[in-house]
Amino acid sequence: MLQGARHEHAQALYNAAMELELEIEVIPLRSEDDISGKKIDGIVLPGGESTTMRKASATHGLLSSIFDYVDNDPQLPVLGTCAGAILLANPQMGRDPYVEADVNRNAFGSQKESFQSVLKLNGLEIPPIKHDGLSKKNIVEGNHLPLLVEDSNELKKEQEFHGVFIRAPRFTNINSNVEKVVFYNDEAVGLIQENKLALSFHPELTNDYRFHRWLLSKASERN
Repeated sequence: MLQGARHEHAQALYNAAMELELEIEVIPLRSEDDISGKKIDGIVLPGGESTTMRKASATHGLLSSIFDYVDNDPQLPVLGTCAGAILLANPQMGRDPYVEADVNRNAFGSQKESFQSVLKLNGLEIPPIKHDGLSKKNIVEGNHLPLLVEDSNELKKEQEFHGVFIRAPRFTNINSNVEKVVFYNDEAVGLIQENKLALSFHPELTNDYRFHRWLLSKASERN
């Protein structure tokens, strides 16, 4: 994407591929030319600012081309985080939602009310790590480093992990076709529908790549 946490997600994809012992190529999408005629096995819609994403993408025909690609391949795995989740739930442009839920922008508070919390998985199948190690590959745009999330001893189970809420949206009126797979206390903050995974938070991308392993495993199943 033209705006958002694209560097962090690209690095996380390479690290997840190392954990799964897969060879991948991450293709930054900046315009419709980056999609036209390409074979794409999975898409990440990163966190950022959804209105800015829509405006920047309109100039380059990017977002409409992404949605066209997804419409032509309904089982294509897509991971949307924060702003990306908003795009999945409310794509606009006369399109039906890819994840059938209402989404309220910034409902978790303003920028200064951002917070980190322990979240819990429920029912989402994450492939186990085959190789425990971090990729050292520099990707996309030079020396950009992922956002750090402070360590803590709060995690008690494999199903628990850290999430970061920065002007995060909230899901409401969730359709019965949609599975609730991640929870903040008793509130669903992760939804999945037909290989479209929408997370209202930013995953911790410095040493936990479980959602990117999910995306890559779904993509590899199709090849």
